[in-house]
Amino acid sequence: MLQLSNGIRHSPDYLSRPRQEELVGIIREIVAQAPLYTPVMPGTGKPMSVRMTNCGSLGWVTDKERGYRYQPTHPATGKAWPEIPSELLDIWSDVSGYDKPPEACLVNFYADDARMGLHQDKDEQDLSAPVVSISLGNTCLFRVGGLERTDKTMSFKLSSGDVVVLGGEGRLCFHGVDRIYPATSTLLKNGGRINLTLRRVKP
Repeated sequence: MLQLSNGIRHSPDYLSRPRQEELVGIIREIVAQAPLYTPVMPGTGKPMSVRMTNCGSLGWVTDKERGYRYQPTHPATGKAWPEIPSELLDIWSDVSGYDKPPEACLVNFYADDARMGLHQDKDEQDLSAPVVSISLGNTCLFRVGGLERTDKTMSFKLSSGDVVVLGGEGRLCFHGVDRIYPATSTLLKNGGRINLTLRRVKP
């Protein structure tokens, strides 16, 4: 495990190939209940390059009018999000070091041309809980900086099965995905990358 500065931990190959395949099957079941949709930026309404959905008692959403927030229902279907599966709760228990379970799991699907600009995860009320990130599918170039957008950044690759924990001082570090490397994994038959982020929202 690589110990990065500011309480950010990278665990390469945390998930074996069979566990990755199992998770992909589980995510397909979640998407069947809560379809992927394309979120848009607050204010501008510009579509993001990722598609997303959630599972858990709360889900992270964004739209032009109301912006970034958590809510208990899917914005397109109006239905409650599916429960977080036990396999993901087990990962949280193993790596988070936090005594309360996650309330939200954001599922981001990156096509091979998608990316995610530098941002902070700060819409949660409980900022003492870490964010646990799980990578499945094609490798990405992950960028992480400091507590200010202008701080120096560093980049490293995240491969399928890797886990990153943003905790401690690193909980509010700016981070993003610069690019996806096509054809670097055979896990997803149509390519792309799935990123799962487990979050505790309320204290």
